[in-house]
Amino acid sequence: MKKNVAGKMVVITGGSRGIGAAITKAFWEAGDYVLVGARRSNDFLKGFGRRVRFKKIDVRFESEQAALAGTAIKWRGRIDIFVNCAGFSDWRSVDKVDEKFWSTMIDTNLKGVFWGCKVASLCLPKGGCIINISSLAGKRGSANNSVYCASKFGVNGITQSLAKELGPRGIRVNALCPVYVETEALHNALGDELSPSGGKNINVFLKDFAKSNAALRRLPSAEEIAQLCVFLASDKASAITGQCINVDCGVLPQ
Repeated sequence: MKKNVAGKMVVITGGSRGIGAAITKAFWEAGDYVLVGARRSNDFLKGFGRRVRFKKIDVRFESEQAALAGTAIKWRGRIDIFVNCAGFSDWRSVDKVDEKFWSTMIDTNLKGVFWGCKVASLCLPKGGCIINISSLAGKRGSANNSVYCASKFGVNGITQSLAKELGPRGIRVNALCPVYVETEALHNALGDELSPSGGKNINVFLKDFAKSNAALRRLPSAEEIAQLCVFLASDKASAITGQCINVDCGVLPQ
């Protein structure tokens, strides 16, 4: 990949593990500067040198997202790209959903994205870009998944609305909607007996799901999602905004 000598300033929430970690690495490999906002750092973030930094935040709070943006501006004088990746999945039947479960998931997956978008909208220049990591669950419902689906349907709505609102300022807003991506977090979530795997034989479940549901008979990797983020943030994607793009190997053709 051709290096970006100037180096864009990229802010990524949830960029220390899973899909977010792959996104951090992809932008770093493209020659950009990356500020990761998450609840905790890890050894993964220590191997990038001076172009990757970490700030501890809780995405559920607007003030902490604003502080994250302020740190990026203090560091590089601007923000060019803001990626909202922080979130989690958890299955629970409707009769087991309580106020705590609802609030934790909605506050993290939906409100966290909204605050990130709001903060980014106040900082991004013309040509800036917001990328929201949504899910295929933001386009179709599934059993024991009503709250997670609600959060991701909301992310897609925010994406489409803000694309219209921020477009006149030259700011693009898109979302990626992956299907299952094999990460530690996914395996932990699928370990629940209410998940589609029933909490058993997770590797077999994922293999069978890909074989019976995906046109390509496989599932996407975190690296493939990350490379699409880099593309969407580039000038080559300057005409793309308001899109919620499936990254699913053909599970839900649209």
